[in-house]
Amino acid sequence: MPTLVSADKMVTVKLRNYIGNTNELDIKIEGDYFSLDPTLQLQEGVNYTLSLKKGELYLKQEKGKKQKINGGLILVPQEYDTNHVVFINDRPYLGAMEFIVDEANSIRPINQLPLEDYLKGVVPFEVFSSWGLETLKAQTLAARTYAVSKMDQLMDDTVSYQVYGGYEWDVNTTKAVEETKGEVITHNNKLVETFYSASNGGITENNANVWGGQPLNYFPIKDDPFDPTHPWEYSLHETQIEYEDIDFNNPNWWENSKEKETDITNTIKSWLNRNGYPGEIKILTIPKFQLKGDQLASGRSVSGSISVTFMRRILEGLILFEQVQLDDVNLNRIRPMIGGTIFKSYLIDSLELENEVYTMKGRGYGHGVGMSQWGAHFMGEQGKDYKEIISFYYPGTTIMNISAGTLQQLK
Repeated sequence: MPTLVSADKMVTVKLRNYIGNTNELDIKIEGDYFSLDPTLQLQEGVNYTLSLKKGELYLKQEKGKKQKINGGLILVPQEYDTNHVVFINDRPYLGAMEFIVDEANSIRPINQLPLEDYLKGVVPFEVFSSWGLETLKAQTLAARTYAVSKMDQLMDDTVSYQVYGGYEWDVNTTKAVEETKGEVITHNNKLVETFYSASNGGITENNANVWGGQPLNYFPIKDDPFDPTHPWEYSLHETQIEYEDIDFNNPNWWENSKEKETDITNTIKSWLNRNGYPGEIKILTIPKFQLKGDQLASGRSVSGSISVTFMRRILEGLILFEQVQLDDVNLNRIRPMIGGTIFKSYLIDSLELENEVYTMKGRGYGHGVGMSQWGAHFMGEQGKDYKEIISFYYPGTTIMNISAGTLQQLK
């Protein structure tokens, strides 16, 4: 049995996505807040700066003195409602807010608020809020089920969990959350893994083919007539910089040497930097880029090869000529080199080399497991309700309600 929680359960989420790692934050409050430090009282509408210096937090009011914070800063609203708001770098948040010093030697806000209001800050950042209400409800159930399954973890506001934008609500997604309050997706009275992607390219994928582990029967491989397939393609020149054309006598030769597809080669450079090749890099050629030919039952490609030759400048004047080869490896090692927004899925129709240019064509956007967000959109456009959408993308599952603190099956 899953851990039973009320729909009014509190969610705790670290804020990373919009503030990054920083030693200074701007803070402002609306409404009355109290702090656990009796000497500290923030005034409504006043701008404050919270800074970190040598492991200590300091709060400074504009045109005021800097005050040292002992034991962290916790702001709790006198009353929980939408009239009590904490602004961090001008982004509004409801609920309580704690500011700590985290492992990155940065100020890390931690927001605590009820589950349903957390979801109102998630769903508009996971899907287009202009889509139909039934599609938004289906996305809400996926988001709520995921959040409830992670209740024992300290989530953050990034794609590592779910993107959460605080009190940046949309009227349409708020309605979807309120009209499905407490509803989650279950299988055999257990919360399911609510995977979803933007587009499955017309055919769903099984979880085990993507992440390994036990295949789950509510993630079958099947045709999806609702997904618009989202065909994509990109091209990549075999030669990015012609070595013979480099004028090494020019003192600016390095700066003047530019690759042909910088959107891809910049990603390759970042990948090389992360994988043992620090320093400035210029991509010379991609002498090999091919698929092996093996495919899953869904038609998604599995493995391939790529090689990259490049120059690396590690000291002023010291240039290394190097090559990286990945032969017959899983494509999940190659796709990050190209970039997931360009190499959008493993449902690849072709990869060809013609006139020294590689062209890859495919369909879909993402892993293809579970719900297709675009497919759900078109199901809603065709008059399907959110229960039908859930049933199609998570077959064999049951929608249940946690609002009363116990799971109750919906009729």
